[in-house]
Amino acid sequence: MSSTRLRVGVVGSANVDEVVRCSTLPRPGETILASDPLRLPGGKASNQAAALSALGLATTLIARVGNDASGEWMIDVLSRTGVDTSHIQRDSAPTGTAYITVDAAGENMIIVARGANAHLDVANVDFSDFDVVLAQMEVDESVVDAVAKAAPNFILNVAPARPVSPETLRRCAVVIANEIEAEYVDLATLAHCVVTLGARGAVHYAYGKEVTRASAPPVQVVDTVGAGDAFCAAYTAQYVLRSSPEVALRFAVTAGSLATQALGAQGALPTMKEVETWLARA
Repeated sequence: MSSTRLRVGVVGSANVDEVVRCSTLPRPGETILASDPLRLPGGKASNQAAALSALGLATTLIARVGNDASGEWMIDVLSRTGVDTSHIQRDSAPTGTAYITVDAAGENMIIVARGANAHLDVANVDFSDFDVVLAQMEVDESVVDAVAKAAPNFILNVAPARPVSPETLRRCAVVIANEIEAEYVDLATLAHCVVTLGARGAVHYAYGKEVTRASAPPVQVVDTVGAGDAFCAAYTAQYVLRSSPEVALRFAVTAGSLATQALGAQGALPTMKEVETWLARA
């Protein structure tokens, strides 16, 4: 099945990332020196949409930004990645901003000011236009619930970790979580749940039983910000292409690892060919 005929909708947050680098992450009450700040595109939905577009899928972002220069900049950046931005809404609140500190090992600390993300409205979106819809938890739970009811195929990345209604979880084709986020769901009740393990790869569960797992390839890590979003996008791409759980997981783990090789959540998004080339070496 050709990816060019498939349409993916991504619902959620779009942020401007303000990033600084330092040797070690600060402890509570500690002041440290860091690099000059970098301004980069971010937000989980924005990252995942850009990653899906890089993989060659027709991708539409449903998000909300401010009527400010940051909002204009975000729309322009996403448009240049090939993302359909026609469903991005505008708001009087400022564009969401994430304040990110990255240490020498690529680990990070993130604080998000939601801004316009808090006012996202999906009431007038026709989700039947999409072969699959991907969402996250950086917007109001009511938005996620509404998308779950309207989307014919729904994948939910339960990030950041927040409670999710059992009804919404039952409507998910796949739930994607990291180890901390997985504590907020009952794996035994989920038809398909993928749990990411960072540098240790990921595991696919069906009703709490392990189906398959994949190891992460060794790469030179620069920045882990956005690695999980690249993973979610890659898994969604393989899902809509109807790949097996084994193929989808290996592909997603590899894509997530490759995305850590440059600074910023959208700094090293791999193409389909790049991921397939890495997999062919294994």
